[in-house]
Amino acid sequence: MTHEEKAVKNFLAGYNCAQSVFLAFAEDLGLETDFALRLASSFGGGMGRLREVCGGVSGILMAAGLLYGYTSPDDDEAKAAHYALVQELAKEFRRENGSIICRELLGRKGPETPVPEKRTAAYYAQRPCARFVGSAAAILERYMAQHPPLPRKAAGGPAAAAEDRP
Repeated sequence: MTHEEKAVKNFLAGYNCAQSVFLAFAEDLGLETDFALRLASSFGGGMGRLREVCGGVSGILMAAGLLYGYTSPDDDEAKAAHYALVQELAKEFRRENGSIICRELLGRKGPETPVPEKRTAAYYAQRPCARFVGSAAAILERYMAQHPPLPRKAAGGPAAAAEDRP
């Protein structure tokens, strides 16, 4: 199953957009499912239903950070290279979908109540989000195919050794 297919399946199972995408990459990242879901949980609905950056975009950027990110605050070259990657991924999502902003993608005005809508057949019929999470996951999957990440230690999380943490 592709990352795109996993992300769509996750969304249709009820996970938020950021969780759906980040979870699609969790195995590649060496993350436990529960840890990945908790980490991504705040970014759904454009960051807690503020309707800012699309959760699908946030999901691939979190994954990209674990796959390609930098760790030294003094490594300006690595930082610039990573920010260039962030901008490239966001640009591709914008090219495919018209925006990276949740409210613009959904035709909404701005922040909404923090209470999420019930996931019903009507909800899924009116929301293009399954397409957006699939698009986001496919973008990172294509990038990974062209730029395989270097082998690395486990991606952290609660099970990581103390010496693996800053």
